[in-house]
Amino acid sequence: MTSLSQAARSRDLGFAALAIAVIAAALLLGQLATYPNLPWHAGLAKPSFNPPNWIFGPVWTTLYLLMAFALWRILRISQPSSERRLALALFFVQLGLNIAWSWMFFAAHSPFMGMVNIVPQWLAVVATAVAFYRLDRLAAWGLVPLVAWVGFASVLNIAIWRLN
Repeated sequence: MTSLSQAARSRDLGFAALAIAVIAAALLLGQLATYPNLPWHAGLAKPSFNPPNWIFGPVWTTLYLLMAFALWRILRISQPSSERRLALALFFVQLGLNIAWSWMFFAAHSPFMGMVNIVPQWLAVVATAVAFYRLDRLAAWGLVPLVAWVGFASVLNIAIWRLN
């Protein structure tokens, strides 16, 4: 019995490392597009509800940690199923859209392209949270702040596009 629980702990740690690595890679890929283009972003007209710049780092750090937690919870489900495969596929779609947004908005200097991305991205995040909920409610709750933030970011992106 001890070896089984040791094997389960090792498996869980492996999935945790995988989830962290996936999210860290996404964060890095997004930052490669974002950071060099912050001076361009600073020159854009912004709506009155635009948060102060210092808020984005802590918010995204928290969201990425919660995404890693949610992904870990789904990865560790021991019985593969079509629902689990769908949930993971949706997760990677929304993560890919998340990365692509940074390149479309910041690297391409295009609030319009960001807007074209962020609406489907929000829908993918919602679909992922629903799929996760069917498998693991705690994993789904880990995505609720992401649903809220990407929804807010959608409105913000549309407003920036309209102002510029």
